[in-house]
Amino acid sequence: MLLTRPSFHVPLLLIAALAAPVLSAQGIRERTGTIAERYTMLCAACHGANLEGGSAPSMLDDVWVHGGDDESLAKSIRLGFPEKGMPGWGAAIDDKEIRAMVIFMREQRSKHQRDKTVFTKPENAITATSQLHTYTVDTWAAKLNEPYGLAFLPDGRALVTEKKGDLHIIAADRSVGPALKGVPAVDNSGQAGLFDVVLHPDYAKNGWLYLAYSDPQKNAEGRDVSLTRIVRAKLGDDALVDLATIYQGPLEFYRSAGGVHFGGRIAFDRAGYLYFAIGERGDGKNSQDLARPTGKIHRIFDDGRVPADNPFAKDPKAAPTVWSYGHRNPQGLAFHPVTGELFDVEHGPRGGDELNHVRKGVNYGWPVITYGMNYNGTAMTDLTAKEGMEQPLTYWVPSIAPCGANFYTGDLFPKWKNHLFVATLAAEELRRIELDGDKVVADEVIFKGLGRIRHVITGPDGALYVLLPSRIARLAPAAPASLGSGAAQIAPR
Repeated sequence: MLLTRPSFHVPLLLIAALAAPVLSAQGIRERTGTIAERYTMLCAACHGANLEGGSAPSMLDDVWVHGGDDESLAKSIRLGFPEKGMPGWGAAIDDKEIRAMVIFMREQRSKHQRDKTVFTKPENAITATSQLHTYTVDTWAAKLNEPYGLAFLPDGRALVTEKKGDLHIIAADRSVGPALKGVPAVDNSGQAGLFDVVLHPDYAKNGWLYLAYSDPQKNAEGRDVSLTRIVRAKLGDDALVDLATIYQGPLEFYRSAGGVHFGGRIAFDRAGYLYFAIGERGDGKNSQDLARPTGKIHRIFDDGRVPADNPFAKDPKAAPTVWSYGHRNPQGLAFHPVTGELFDVEHGPRGGDELNHVRKGVNYGWPVITYGMNYNGTAMTDLTAKEGMEQPLTYWVPSIAPCGANFYTGDLFPKWKNHLFVATLAAEELRRIELDGDKVVADEVIFKGLGRIRHVITGPDGALYVLLPSRIARLAPAAPASLGSGAAQIAPR
């Protein structure tokens, strides 16, 4: 409950000091200090150093007398309950800091809940139970280094990318072959690297495969720069052949090599259009500038031509390939197998990672609106919604760092059919998300703690394949004989 029990009086000098902004070197009035520091100064005396409660109730039990949604919590912080001894802090901290305080509270409560929850951590050949299915986890391919993308070939082999820039064939016996020749040079510093590999929908007929990677170049000043690039090629005996660029952004929009937010996922729709994501490269304003390719999801033909019906194809001030904008760092793209609609998962700032239903020409708001705050714990904005900007279907506080995403289309797990599976980096979780239209009706952690997960896809055999830091794991239904008391349990979410 966000209210105090005994009377509590805050010295007016403290409120005045907290309300006073600091003058920056540029003469701009700004507030200093993190939200954690604000909490310590304003709230810890009553609610406890770790929100565990004291003279005022705990804020970790999710019991709220005056409402537990974000708006209600912000109102309680802003106005307080003076008649019950809790002052309003609206004079001491502004609205964007109040928003950050709500994020901080949710982060702390989530950590408290996770510390009490035993999650499934299924090592090799372990049986585990989730809400809908019992499954086994086995290593399918080993001795990999940060696998990022996976594509199954019609002949039973598979292709796997590694972030460092190598592309390998996984043989039918699951052995990993040497790095293929002919792969373009890759910037692999920071978050850069060799990202997705996807087969053309008619691969059996035309043999085209597609790669997304961070393309190293020199700019006009001679500095090393890079940006996400899309190429296609065909598979030779031990090399890629017929390599051709499908999309390359103008050199003026390349940014310093390495760094952050490349996007890097590829997806084909039913009509054969190719969609790909490019992050905003750490500069939020890029996402709202239609002339820039960064912070966007793009749509092209399979050979790189621009469809005439793209939403900004006829706008001379816009990049013609743009399909949607206002994105931060979309690292997962997936088409719903029934509706054919496109969804993305993307990294927010601290808090505010998003699942979005991606539509033609729509603005998804970054950096104008967000449910997160700065990584250093300072406030970013109080705006979570604005006219003309789309809301996410759900968002995650704390951040989970979503990466690859895939709708399950196999038959081995019938209760998972058409559910969205999301790989996560920071949270080290495989998550299952069930959608009813645009409503998230289930969000379950399938397992946790096996390392950063780059991707998850449905295999041709109906199993789920999960890309872990040094191996690819295979999830398959547990055999009836293994369904005993030894099965690992996961707490439902």
